[in-house]
Amino acid sequence: MKTRDQILPECLKQQEVEASPTGDSDRKREAVLRLMSAAAFLIFFQAYLVAPLIPTLSIQFHESTDFLGMLVPAYMLPYGISTLFYGPISDRVGRKPVILALLGLMVVTTAGVATAHTASEMMIWRLFAGIASGGIVPIALALLGDLFPYEQRGRAIGWMFGAVAGGMAFGSSLGALLNPIIGWRVEFLITAGFSAAILAFAIRLRQFLGGKIAPHPLSLGTVIAGYWSLFTSSRGAKAYTYILLNGMFHSGVFTWLGLYFSERYHLDDEGIGLALLGYGVPGMLLGPIIGRVADRIGRKRIIPLGILIAALCGTALIPRASLLWPVVIITILSLGYDMSHPLLAGIITSLNPSRRGLALGMNAFSLFCGFGLGPLAFELLLKHGFRTALAVFAFVQLCLAILAVQLFRGEDSSAGDHSVTTGSGS
Repeated sequence: MKTRDQILPECLKQQEVEASPTGDSDRKREAVLRLMSAAAFLIFFQAYLVAPLIPTLSIQFHESTDFLGMLVPAYMLPYGISTLFYGPISDRVGRKPVILALLGLMVVTTAGVATAHTASEMMIWRLFAGIASGGIVPIALALLGDLFPYEQRGRAIGWMFGAVAGGMAFGSSLGALLNPIIGWRVEFLITAGFSAAILAFAIRLRQFLGGKIAPHPLSLGTVIAGYWSLFTSSRGAKAYTYILLNGMFHSGVFTWLGLYFSERYHLDDEGIGLALLGYGVPGMLLGPIIGRVADRIGRKRIIPLGILIAALCGTALIPRASLLWPVVIITILSLGYDMSHPLLAGIITSLNPSRRGLALGMNAFSLFCGFGLGPLAFELLLKHGFRTALAVFAFVQLCLAILAVQLFRGEDSSAGDHSVTTGSGS
């Protein structure tokens, strides 16, 4: 018979063996979270690198600002459309091969932008870059949905969108600040180099990028039925509609801030970069915290508040004031995005646990359609001046904030993963 002194070490050893897989699993998923967050940072860094440079590129390429304003939707719209294909593919074949392939294409297309010698060439490269990058963030979000339970998902998604906010912040500011020093071509080449490093780390961690593989057939009918079912769910329809309209507001306003500062305050590239420096910083610093709060108290209060903050900031940009005023307002404006879209994306991850890639593909499609359509709508209103454009955008956003109080009242801390019917084979 074993003594107590013999049994105790064996029990402790057994506990360590049992605990080890869990601890190892936690470390693996945290490594994946950091990797995907870094990729999200670089995607949005190079996405927002262009907008503040529109006045300078107009001079360099001898093109109108109206034409060069299309560089933003030329990236955003293909990005959004391509996610409709990548999401279902990742559900069927796994997240790993799709993520690795897209990271490789991202390196090539980001470097390709640096080779453009005309505005048309740059437009084409931006189009391909949007297609190449389109699936990375939504598939990463689907992967995090596989790895993290709903009650912990807010923090993980907060990290992702904190990285997105950081990419937006540094892309929009450093893009303009560094252009006179090293040139925008070198900026894109450096970004491509960092993208290559992310790809190398992803290859090293590839065994942890698998995620869940759904048994659904990858047929056109099944995919269409799956997307249709997301909108027949009232929860999904509300979330997707708000993702589209919220994306239109933020991208519409942000895309033309470079021209706003150039015309109203006569700032050059460096001045525009400094003025936009605060955009995205709140999300970079507070993203995980906002996610934790949403996990604890639910999303029903935070989403309407974030939309309201954005509407008030849009209104505050209308009157002329000292330069410090719009700089502060733009920083707060990005906080409105950080308190709305990541939480809406959290809802999307819970719509259909068995087909998160498909659900997150529609999420990215809705968001980037908004990102692409917003600048076009703002440009049309801009013919009547910045006051009119900002007033219309702010009024619509205010209406959305008021409606959100009622529409998202059920998004409390008890909300979780829900399955929806996704057509044949589901």
